[in-house]
Amino acid sequence: MNDVIEPWWAAARASLPGLPEDPPGAWAFGATADHADELLSLVLAGVKTGTAMSLRECKLTGEAIPRAGDYSIILDGSGRPAAIIQTTRIDIVPFGDVDADHAHAEGEDDRTLSSWRDIHERYWRTYSPAGFAWDMPVVCERFTLIHPAPETAEVHP
Repeated sequence: MNDVIEPWWAAARASLPGLPEDPPGAWAFGATADHADELLSLVLAGVKTGTAMSLRECKLTGEAIPRAGDYSIILDGSGRPAAIIQTTRIDIVPFGDVDADHAHAEGEDDRTLSSWRDIHERYWRTYSPAGFAWDMPVVCERFTLIHPAPETAEVHP
């Protein structure tokens, strides 16, 4: 993967000189290629400016909790670099305390808290090795799109 990430990051740095020299972590939204592409398209359209992860799952898998100021390379469903985001805020709250503002920022479905809860409960019950609980801690991340890959912006309008 580094043979793709490193040159892509170098090209991104050429157009955005303030980026750090070393590439940040690269990951895709969702659990399937189709879901990754769907959520990426929301990011590229400026609709999705937030995401959430299970704190228990992060601890179980060793995944780092992002911090404000961190960059991430977002991959498309095929694993190709597609965008750079920068974390602007992190809040860790129980699932039941995630608010409507965060649900709206995630940009999915009708952007309501009710649909956010349905989508995320189903997601964690289906895909998370840590499972789901109403009181489970959720890492609510807000981010800004820093750089879309030009070829990705054409593929994912």
